[in-house]
Amino acid sequence: MTDKSRNSLTYKDAGVDIDAGEELVARIAPAAKATRRPGSDAALGGFGGLFDLKAAGFKDPVLVASTDGVGTKLKIAIETRRFEGIGQDLVAMCVNDIVVQGAEPLFFLDYYASGKLDVDAAAVVIEGIARACKESGCALIGGETAEMPGLYAAGDFDLAGFTVGAAERGHILPKTGEMREGDVVIGVASSGVHSNGYSLVRRVVEQSGLAFDAPAPFAADKSLGEALLAPTKLYVKSALAAIRSGHVKGLAHITGGGITENLPRCLPDGLDAEINLDCWTPPAVFGWLARSAGIETAEMLRTFNCGVGLIAITDLMSSGHVIDAFQESGDKAMRIGHLVRGGGEAKVVYTGVLKL
Repeated sequence: MTDKSRNSLTYKDAGVDIDAGEELVARIAPAAKATRRPGSDAALGGFGGLFDLKAAGFKDPVLVASTDGVGTKLKIAIETRRFEGIGQDLVAMCVNDIVVQGAEPLFFLDYYASGKLDVDAAAVVIEGIARACKESGCALIGGETAEMPGLYAAGDFDLAGFTVGAAERGHILPKTGEMREGDVVIGVASSGVHSNGYSLVRRVVEQSGLAFDAPAPFAADKSLGEALLAPTKLYVKSALAAIRSGHVKGLAHITGGGITENLPRCLPDGLDAEINLDCWTPPAVFGWLARSAGIETAEMLRTFNCGVGLIAITDLMSSGHVIDAFQESGDKAMRIGHLVRGGGEAKVVYTGVLKL
């Protein structure tokens, strides 16, 4: 007699639960639908997401795209089971990168991969993605949820995202040909560490001997894990407002590499940025990191944003208008330096002392 049970394996037996995936899609569908905007109805379920550039009001658009992840900040979220802000981190790392090129983010897709799908955790993450998309005027038009047993450890997952935006031809930033010696460098405040440098952050925490549920030494009424998971700021609304003022020559998103590595990316050869470190006080988390592990200022400035998450370049006469545009949109902005004549590839020159 044939034993039919020997041939009755299912996909679920192999570790992939199709029903859980369908449950997740049903749960997140209202959040995705809430991100609809002109050009997209933000419906989920098709093989691909559609976007109508004409319906979005563009006449002669240039597309700008960016993809990114959250990095090892995810390890803290997984260990503490705090997933509320991770979705915003993902969106911010992508949309902030295209808005600095003058583009309006139009749509977003996410990729969530795990060994075994935790529907509740995944729903919290993706609902956070949807909220951040809505705040950025960006439609969440699709994504992928993958279960890959054997590839990820129990409880682990990975997260990546992809955004596409557009700018009218002739309005792409930076306008390096218009930059001049004496132009003003404006810094826009960060909300903390954002989503870069967390391999070093986790090493500092390990050396400190503190648990993530211990009180944060630098933030009253918060645990260390909660404080370190402060989500990355979304600069889309304020940056677009500044761009629409007509006075912005260039923008830089200050991510991994800090001001040292990111600001030169929007400058022409022959012009350097002289940054006065006395102009701002970084959030307390940076002082704690530096003191706890003896991290030198130069290393801090080339690893973390150190309190400045976005930088704008404008001429002296227009700097007040640009600062007002950021501040009226809810972001703190201040003059932190100016452009000076250089001798080759653009670089950053620091004066003053970082208040760590």
